[in-house]
Amino acid sequence: MALTCPSCGNDQNFLVKTLQMHVVHLDDSRVEVSEEGRPAVLEVLCDECENALSLEDMDDSIRKELLLTLGAR
Repeated sequence: MALTCPSCGNDQNFLVKTLQMHVVHLDDSRVEVSEEGRPAVLEVLCDECENALSLEDMDDSIRKELLLTLGAR
């Protein structure tokens, strides 16, 4: 299983931008999380050259492992 940046050849470090939503409940002076969603992957970037990598172009096993590791959808 390998992931490689097509621009610079980096195959070690990648930035994954995610978005996670939380519903908070205010009770007097306390803030509590009452619901939180799984993070959604917004973008995958090479950590070396910041080139964007497409999730759709990734090998299925790599994409599934990435999403599973992040607990993302």
